[in-house]
Amino acid sequence: MNQFNGYTMRISRLLTTLVLILLITPSCWAQEKSTKKPNVVLIYADDLGRGMLGTYGQKMLTTPNIDRLASEGMQFERAYGAMYCAPARASLLTGMHDCHGGDAMTIVKAGIYKQLDNGLTFDEIKDKIHEVALPAEKDEMFLGEVAQKAGYTTGQFGKLEWGFATTPERMERHGWDHHFGYYDHVRCHGFYPPFLFEDGKKVDIPGNTHIDCAKTTEYDSPENFEERWNMEGKAVYSEHIIMDKMLAFMELNHPKKTNKPFFLYFPTQLPHGPTMVPEVHPELANNTSLTQWEKEYASMVKMLDDDVGRIYSKLEEMGILENTIIVFTSDNGHEIYYPEEGRTSKNNVNVKGEEFDNITTRFNSKAIGDIFDGNDGMSGKKRDNWEGGVRVPLFWYWKNHIKAGAVSDQMVSNYDFLNTLAEIVGTPQVKEKDGISYAKALFGGKPKLREYTIYSSKMGPALVTQEGWKLRYYLKENVFQLYYLPEDYEEINDLAKEHPEKTEKLKAILYKECNGNWENGLGPIQIRI
Repeated sequence: MNQFNGYTMRISRLLTTLVLILLITPSCWAQEKSTKKPNVVLIYADDLGRGMLGTYGQKMLTTPNIDRLASEGMQFERAYGAMYCAPARASLLTGMHDCHGGDAMTIVKAGIYKQLDNGLTFDEIKDKIHEVALPAEKDEMFLGEVAQKAGYTTGQFGKLEWGFATTPERMERHGWDHHFGYYDHVRCHGFYPPFLFEDGKKVDIPGNTHIDCAKTTEYDSPENFEERWNMEGKAVYSEHIIMDKMLAFMELNHPKKTNKPFFLYFPTQLPHGPTMVPEVHPELANNTSLTQWEKEYASMVKMLDDDVGRIYSKLEEMGILENTIIVFTSDNGHEIYYPEEGRTSKNNVNVKGEEFDNITTRFNSKAIGDIFDGNDGMSGKKRDNWEGGVRVPLFWYWKNHIKAGAVSDQMVSNYDFLNTLAEIVGTPQVKEKDGISYAKALFGGKPKLREYTIYSSKMGPALVTQEGWKLRYYLKENVFQLYYLPEDYEEINDLAKEHPEKTEKLKAILYKECNGNWENGLGPIQIRI
């Protein structure tokens, strides 16, 4: 009996001690419990070829802040985006590849917001978009919602959604608690918007007076130079105000204030053209290897790198860097926004003006005279199904959690990010998605490997296997080409005739993934309004 009483007293003392601990430090306990999930910041560059970064050997400019994420985090060498901005963003936010066709990814025509207060009201514009942009199914899950369901505050800043025009109702449905930026992607081609949108409300920007946001041409000339540097009606550069709003969001939603982590998605405009900056970056001003046009383009890349540094510093200042994941990537491969006759060509011709056939000749840095080698020595550019059109930089940084300097050869795609985020934040994998999580690869484990990646292009669809075999379809000539990328980085040696069985096997998979229609591999359907 005495032994029993002694046991009971010890249990009683233990319970009393635990109660006292909880009573004395309730707020600290609650904070620790609610903020153990990491904050996540996803930086999504626009048209940034990986060759523009120092970590890939860029010599004409430095990108120390982005390079730090690569050297102190994990670098994925076989990361895929999509052929251009709209399908890339659709794949990222839905977790689906862009070859399905049909109604899987509804894209509306850009430009309608130029009519705001100049023929159409905001409500009329939204109605027109909602008439053609099909509503999401009730059980459809989007990237922002994954974070919301895990208890995160979500925010999106910059080039909003997947284009080419969106509405606040769609933003809310896709899981964003707060957003600021452009609702119309064609207006993103200028950098001095007279208005942007914040949580469904129009925000006028005093001093910016150009209805087209001061868009210029993509070719240099004395007239274009004068237009670029005539600062009348150009008071506020869009990247600057977007950054200010985003940093304020981080401060306002500090986990110590809200007891919630945040998921921040930053789809920047940079360095998408036409080339325009408020000033040439000091690092580039005296670079005699570059033309004025090239200095201005490189300054856009420098501004992006500086802003990555501002985000990093803000997290340090807030004391939350060690509990924040930073992801840096891009939507698609490189594009030429600095063509000059006799020096650098654009589109589908070499520097001599000779057209590529895209079977035996194709875009590469040497052929078009790209001093930056923006596609990192690969064939192709934005909109192509060559590797240079779709391979993108991808770096994951989380101090003391993701091994510094790690390099992964695992093939991953932008549409894998949704389920990767789900695993990291502790929610179930979203079924019926094309993408699968590669979170275990980030932390030294062995994730399930997807057998292949598939993507659309203006040329036709392509498929790349985890082993490195690539089947490329060129719709214009009805040609299939087979490459083995581990031994053919530039896609020079077509092996289709040498490996007919491999070719036929991959053709069958590609056809199935395109829902039985090769033209679905040209990208999502555009619905015009």
